[in-house]
Amino acid sequence: MARIVVADDDVDIRELVEFKLSTMGHDIVAVGDGAAAIEACRAQLPDLCVLDVMMPGVSGLDAIRIIRSDPDLLELPVILLTARAQESDVNMGFDSGADDYITKPFSPRELAARVETLLARGSGSSTT
Repeated sequence: MARIVVADDDVDIRELVEFKLSTMGHDIVAVGDGAAAIEACRAQLPDLCVLDVMMPGVSGLDAIRIIRSDPDLLELPVILLTARAQESDVNMGFDSGADDYITKPFSPRELAARVETLLARGSGSSTT
């Protein structure tokens, strides 16, 4: 079981992601914006973070930059889950430090597979 922070300002998407990942046995910390995601990551030291890009206040891109600047979170795998599907958006996401980029609408099954792949990649340093 992994601890995963999920941040999306769309309640329906947040709940869908939370439901899918929790049915896989993961412990989910769901929040509604980028500032709360940063706070949750610092407090929970999760195994993975799923961030929406377009959120009010602190965007997902800003949140990932802050996460990457925190020595305690430097190695945290981050998936960006967003409606922004242009090639330039994808490039910007990876340039900001994302480990994966999934566009909406998305397949919950695909999200689950990508989460498992990233968790398996980092399992040597997992604390949960």
